[in-house]
Amino acid sequence: MDISAYSALLFLPFALPICIYVAFSDMRDMRIPNQMVVLLFLVFAVVGLIALPLDVYAWRYVHVIVVLVAGIALNAGGVMGAGDAKFAAAAAPFIQLGDVRFLVALFAANLLAAFVTHRIGKYTALKNVAPHWESWTNAKFPMGLALGGTLALYLGLGVWFGK
Repeated sequence: MDISAYSALLFLPFALPICIYVAFSDMRDMRIPNQMVVLLFLVFAVVGLIALPLDVYAWRYVHVIVVLVAGIALNAGGVMGAGDAKFAAAAAPFIQLGDVRFLVALFAANLLAAFVTHRIGKYTALKNVAPHWESWTNAKFPMGLALGGTLALYLGLGVWFGK
């Protein structure tokens, strides 16, 4: 992996709780709270100053713009929700550019696993643990489950396998 283990280790303890809450919130309410998106962005803005060299840190904001524009286009096309697009943009600066191919494969695997697990879960006793979750009855998939999981896995793997 291209991400440094040092930067992944600094980012992970702050990003992980946000990722978990985003997954939970999206399953419960089928929405990602804007406060979590802003908080994730602020984590990068503050911790990134310590975790990354200044030139790398500054260029990572381009990632936000590129992913936000792509997310807006995908949202306009009905492919993803607005909260998903905003969360992906806030998560983008955490990703090392050399890891994009790896991240796409990680996201694809995580999306498949999250989708299958969620769909199976709604037909098992797991549904009784949280019967009020909107995602059980909504035909749409709570993408925050896969997006949050992907960022958390990426940073976790970066701690172990990063440069």
